[in-house]
Amino acid sequence: MQRTEIISAIRPILVLVAVIWAVEMVNLLLGYRLNQWFGLLPRSVPGLIGVPAMPFLHGGVGHAAANTLPLLVLGGIGIAVAPRRFWLASAVIVVVSGLAVWLLARPAIVVGASGLIFGWFGFVVSLAILERSFRALAGAVAVILLYGGFIWGVLPTQGSNVSWEAHLFGALAGAAAAWWLRHAR
Repeated sequence: MQRTEIISAIRPILVLVAVIWAVEMVNLLLGYRLNQWFGLLPRSVPGLIGVPAMPFLHGGVGHAAANTLPLLVLGGIGIAVAPRRFWLASAVIVVVSGLAVWLLARPAIVVGASGLIFGWFGFVVSLAILERSFRALAGAVAVILLYGGFIWGVLPTQGSNVSWEAHLFGALAGAAAAWWLRHAR
């Protein structure tokens, strides 16, 4: 790939991160009221708005910053591994993991892009298992080497305000997206 092709391929990831940071700045200025208005509140009909909104909202600047590098890296790897399927897989991850969190998570407002990040992790690793192509295997090796410690993020933690449910359901939704899209080319 040439430099212009690479930039063109990752531009949507850069735009996604820019939108997350723009929303973060507005949220900060509003005293994080956007989280109350648009965050995912499990088993609450108004909380359903959080299914598509959750990845854009964060609990603070540190939370958004912690998600930025994984979004860039895992998003870049995901696009490299499955360029034609990546965005559809991302939509599946957001909707499926969001609905699972809405149905099954603890009763607290859930915000953040980590469900999507864990979904991309699950998507890339599962695609390698299903397809066994060089590109998918190389992507999975890179993802595991860089973010293999993510596995601990899907385990329940006591007294934590981190939504391990979003992590778990994101990873499972990513695996489901890989399975569902494995023949889509």
